[in-house]
Amino acid sequence: MKALLLLGVSVLLLVRSSCGFEWWNVSEVQAVTDGFVGGNPLFVGLTLIRGADAKGAVCSDGSLPGYHLHRGYGSGANSWLIHLEGGGWCKDIKTCVFRKTTHRGSSYHMEKMIPFTGILSNKREENPDFFNWNRVKVRYCDGASFLGEGYNAAAGLYFRGQRIWLAAMEDLMSKGMRYAKQALLSGCSAGGLASILHCDEFRALFSGSTKVKCLGDAGMFLDAVDVAGGRTLRSFFGGVVNFQGAAKNLPRTCTSRMDATSCFFPQNIVANVRTPLFLLNTAYDVWQIQESLAPRTADPRGYWRECKMNYAKCDAYQIQILQGFRNQMLNAVKGFSMSGQHGLFINSCFAHCQSERQDTWYSNNSPLIGNKFSFPGSLSEALHFSAFTRNGSFNILPAK
Repeated sequence: MKALLLLGVSVLLLVRSSCGFEWWNVSEVQAVTDGFVGGNPLFVGLTLIRGADAKGAVCSDGSLPGYHLHRGYGSGANSWLIHLEGGGWCKDIKTCVFRKTTHRGSSYHMEKMIPFTGILSNKREENPDFFNWNRVKVRYCDGASFLGEGYNAAAGLYFRGQRIWLAAMEDLMSKGMRYAKQALLSGCSAGGLASILHCDEFRALFSGSTKVKCLGDAGMFLDAVDVAGGRTLRSFFGGVVNFQGAAKNLPRTCTSRMDATSCFFPQNIVANVRTPLFLLNTAYDVWQIQESLAPRTADPRGYWRECKMNYAKCDAYQIQILQGFRNQMLNAVKGFSMSGQHGLFINSCFAHCQSERQDTWYSNNSPLIGNKFSFPGSLSEALHFSAFTRNGSFNILPAK
């Protein structure tokens, strides 16, 4: 199976992915993003943003938003990594009311301590580029990728994602982030989408002397046609944008020429992002395959049930559909890949969110480029070659 590695170069390079087909179902993905892979991780406590409620920056239930911060030291003392938590969205009263009874909508239900793994790890051998940076995980409790703006009095629902974003950034700036020499905004899934949508806003927080870049992990949600010929994800995203009043906070470079729902899809955003942006995604994003390409509503007879949970059970027609989805992903990023300041790593894993997993973030199972060059640490090394630590740009350097 082939994958594409696109790292800020004009030539599209075919590479062999070391993972081949790796299938995770949604429950497994959730367990990974909520927990960790590996032993003895660092656990970091929750910090609530005091005074955020006075600014209207509250979770869906009105509770205070929060984040987990582990201070940097040594060479990383003035470097900051802000990671936006993912966790889906809600689009109506029913789904948002349920959400506010969980850690996705209320800080009352958030874990007081969470493990820092993958890109957040404090271990040099697991996370050589960022282990000693100031590392922050901003908790996700609004349900609209940190973009909502409004209030539903009947259900007691607050849509304050944009205010949460601003309050968190302001609080972190007061704790030293304003003096950062380099800063990276990252995120996974709904947080990966948020990191793309907020990328230029993040850059605007800093002076011109700060090196600022963004990383969107599993945030390239496609406006794809499902197996029944409908647009399940577009309908869902339309509900999120309209119900939570997110349209006013979407990038104006997009809303000035397209409808708001279209501007919630990153394929319509990335070309206009001015800040250097790195996209990390699989060409077979398992969440999108299960919830957008072949959701149960589009497959009432269950023809896709076994295939989407185990690719080995897919027939020839289903494999063809999956290949078509892969091609859509690659076409969606082709124009973006032509920019010299941006970068991409698109592999063939059946996965969702790779920067938070220790086994995918820093693994010896590395892909090869044209059977000549390899990335010793896979995803971490791909970002390492393209981000801050080598030449300061998003251009790939061959491994030695």
